[in-house]
This record gives sequence, structure tokens and C-alpha cells, in this order.
Amino acid sequence: MVMKCTAVCLVALALLASFCDAQYKPSKPRYQKPAPPTRQEPVKQTAQEPQQTKQTFEKPLTWSYPEDPKPEPSPEVPFEMRHPVPAATVAVECRERDAHVEVKKDMFGIGQFINPADLTLGNCGAVAEDTSAQVLIFEAELHDCLSTLRMTDDSLIYTFTMNYNPQTLGASPVVRTSSAAVIVECHYPRKHNVSSLPLDPLWIPFSAVKVAEEFLYFTLKLMMDDWQYERPSYQYFLGDIINIEATVKQYFHVPLRVYVDNCVATLSPDVSSNPRYAFIDNHGCLLDARITGSDSKFMARSAENKLQFQLEAFRFQGADSGLLYITCHLKATSTAYAIDSEHRACSFISGWKEASGADAACGTCESGGFGAAPGGSSGGVGGGASSGMWGTGGGSQANPGGRKIRDVSQKETVFEWEGDVTLGPISIGEKVLS
Repeated sequence: MVMKCTAVCLVALALLASFCDAQYKPSKPRYQKPAPPTRQEPVKQTAQEPQQTKQTFEKPLTWSYPEDPKPEPSPEVPFEMRHPVPAATVAVECRERDAHVEVKKDMFGIGQFINPADLTLGNCGAVAEDTSAQVLIFEAELHDCLSTLRMTDDSLIYTFTMNYNPQTLGASPVVRTSSAAVIVECHYPRKHNVSSLPLDPLWIPFSAVKVAEEFLYFTLKLMMDDWQYERPSYQYFLGDIINIEATVKQYFHVPLRVYVDNCVATLSPDVSSNPRYAFIDNHGCLLDARITGSDSKFMARSAENKLQFQLEAFRFQGADSGLLYITCHLKATSTAYAIDSEHRACSFISGWKEASGADAACGTCESGGFGAAPGGSSGGVGGGASSGMWGTGGGSQANPGGRKIRDVSQKETVFEWEGDVTLGPISIGEKVLS
């Protein structure tokens, strides 16, 4: 009995122990522990089609961007550059004891009157004014007003300087004219008849007024092909023909005939510089056609106070600039004197021909040394595009030679005026071969 109870107790204890183990055993967690991260390879994404779609219209669009504005074309206007010309506004009458000088108030010929207080003859002011003619009058004794005396073999020369120093206009700081100085000369012969008998001249007087001797001006200009107008451009090319016109403005003189005594081409305004080419020499013989076979020639005279000639363009060998200066020594005589071996215009055209038809005067052209340098052109050379020279009167470009005075004890000689004129710079370009 006791054994049965013991066995029953043991079974009960075993059941109780198993129940307690089941009661206090920890339960499994509800969430599992995350696995360690693993490296994943990048996955390429395929391009997706855009979600936007092009908008379409039932009617095509007509709007467009406006075009850029274009400048209006400039109309072609006939224009010719005006070149200033010398204004003949100063006159002098050389009297026995004094010089009478008249100056137009429009001294520069531009329509602008000068202030009389700005103009003096030496240190002397105007003594009177002709209001109707708008002329200022100066009178100075020969040894007064800062004059200077110069003697030559044949003449006594009294020189005055007309000074113009413009002041500003009113209260403004501007001026419309520039300072200027005009040389006024009076020539008196040293050789004359001192007897009390009247001296009858053997020549025809130029004018009853002495002032006529003071207005004589030489010019040298480039001309258009029709010889009607001055050429505005100084640019030429090899093979071109250069038209040159020499003139003498005679004013109150009797009719005068102009001659081109000699011409020299140089690279600078200095007539004595090298290289130099004398294409007119020996008193009016145009040698260029004779030396080089060119078409250079004198044109037939259209007026006595004009002489036109053509020169075929050339360049000096080895000179890169292509610039030329042409200096010519001009003469003028009365048309009453015949053309001779010292006053001529001869061209070589299958023989020597004279521009006025007096071919006999060209007989000595062939005896001249071809290519020789000309003489007698040593002074009075200007430096601009064109310069000139007053006769016996004066001006800043005056040649000290001036008018030749005749000795009454000798036979009748030719009265002539001389002057040097420089033209340039003339640009001679090379023609480009295609």
C-alpha cells in the first residue's frame, strides 16, 4: 500500500515538474533578426519616353521673327573737292618817294571781311579806307614802315611786309582766318637816262597803272582727260597718262604767252635731290618721248596763257614709295614776241613739232644732251600740291629773279617773267597682273 502511494506521488511530482518547465520556458521572439546587408549591383534603367507631346495646330503659324533693320542707301551726290585758289587782293603802286598799297577787306577771297586793326604794313596802319570798294589804303615812304633795301646789278628793291594777325571774334575763342604775311616789293632801275630830254620808250607800255606789274602768277595743275576741270586725285598707275596744265594769270597785263622751260621729277620737293629725271630741258624740249619712246608730248595751244602737256606715268627704279614731285621752271613773254629757240614747246613725234606750229624753233632740240640735268631751277620751290610766284611784286614764294629790266643803251630785248612751280606728291602705283 505504501508502495502504491509512493509510486503515485512520484508520478504526480513528475507531472508537476513537467508542467512547471512548460510554464516558465521563454517564448521565441515575434520578429526575426535582420540579415547582414548584401552588395547589390546597380540596375540600368531604360530610357522612358517623354511624357510631353508636340502641340499641333489646325492652321500653320504665320508669325516669324522680324528682320534686322537695314540702313537706307545714301544717294549719289555729285561732289568735287574744292581747292583754294590764290586771291588777288593786294595791289601796290610804286611811286617816286613812297609805296601806295591797297588791300581788299575780303583779303582771303572767302567773303569774310578782316578787321582793319589786324592788318599792318610793317609797323604802319591803314591811312584810309574806301568804304564803297571795301578797300584799305596804306601809304609808306620807301625808308619807313620797317622796309628793307636790296640792290642788284640793275635794280634797287624796297621790300615791305604786310602782316595780318587776326584776333578772336567778339567774346568767342574762334577765328575764321589765319595769320598771313605778304611780301610787297618796289623795283627801281639803277640804269636810266639822266638827261632833261624826255625818254620815249621803245616798247608798248603794259598799262598806264604801275600796279599791273604786281599781278603775275604761275600755276601747274593736274587735269582731267577732257582738260576741262582740275583732277581731284593725285593717284596714278603705271601706263596712265598724266595731264598737266601750266598757266600764267596775267591780270592787267597785255596778252602773255607761257612756256615750260624745263621740268625735273624727283622723289622729294628738293629739286636738287637724287635720283632726278629731266623730262623737259633745253628751253622747252620734251625729251621723254625721245629718250624712252613714250607718248609724252605737248598739246596744241588752246590759249596763249596756257600750255598743256601729257606725261606717261613712271617710277624711279628701286624706289618703293612710288611718289613723284615735278618741279617746272616757267616763263612768260608778251604774245607780240615770236617763238624762238629759247621760247618754245617742242615734242618728239616722228620728228620735233612745236605746239604753236613754229617747228623751225625746234631745230636745236636734237643737239641737247639727252638725260642731262636741267639748269636754272635753283630757287623758289614750293612744298605743297601746287605753288606759284608773283612777278616783280612778291609773295612768300617769290623768285628773286623776277622781271628782267631792259637797258635802254642796248637793242630791244624780250621782256619775260620767270618762276618755279612744284607739283606733288603724285603717287604712281603698280598695276596688278591677274
